[in-house]
Amino acid sequence: MALDLQEALFITLVRLGRGMAESTMAHLYGLSQSTISTVIITFVNFLFLKLGSLNIFPNKEVVRENMASCFKTLYPDTRIILDATAVTIEIPCSLCKQSMSFSSYKQRNTLKGLIGISPTLTVCFVSQLYTGSISDRELTERSGLLDLLYDRGDSIMADKGFTILDLLKGSGLKLNIPPFLNDRSSLLPAEVIETQEIASVRIHVERAIRRVKSFHILDGVIDATMYGSINQVWSVCCLLTNFMDPLIKA
Repeated sequence: MALDLQEALFITLVRLGRGMAESTMAHLYGLSQSTISTVIITFVNFLFLKLGSLNIFPNKEVVRENMASCFKTLYPDTRIILDATAVTIEIPCSLCKQSMSFSSYKQRNTLKGLIGISPTLTVCFVSQLYTGSISDRELTERSGLLDLLYDRGDSIMADKGFTILDLLKGSGLKLNIPPFLNDRSSLLPAEVIETQEIASVRIHVERAIRRVKSFHILDGVIDATMYGSINQVWSVCCLLTNFMDPLIKA
């Protein structure tokens, strides 16, 4: 049985979206598992190249015109909202790779990536995946996020793990993260309000990540056979969320 391009694309999207095993798909289509695997890898790479060529980082004028109202009210200078997330992987054979990929936070072996959304509530930045032991700070440094074309006065919003203020020195960028206790027993009333306000808009990047994880190929344990294409799979799943309904209905 020969597959046309539409069927091949459909098979790839089913694999990404439903996480259906390649062996099951091979049985349904009456094809060998190796053929199904080749089709999926080919079309994932195709989507990676096509979607990756799109300019997803909007300029300041576009952001201002399409900014969600919650940002207009509270944080109008926001240009990107960051968060990191992880996918679980099969335990590597190499002890060195086991150590590097082990996340003390997740208590399992993971790969970790950075996602940024614009105040327009679309994914505007996707990093490659790094070993799970990497810190949010190092992830930000290595991802290329700070090399994007910002305007002076723009602000980056993130959670407390992103202690990157010194990395922004001289760039004209500001950082909005929740305040720290700094050896105090409690936050000041103004700091409590600030924490709540940041959380009220930062929740949208968490919602964007949940959309990415709705691609069920990512919500189980990534098999070692996928290591060669996992970055492409990850990026495609992230970018495809921009074709879904808006995070906030107008």
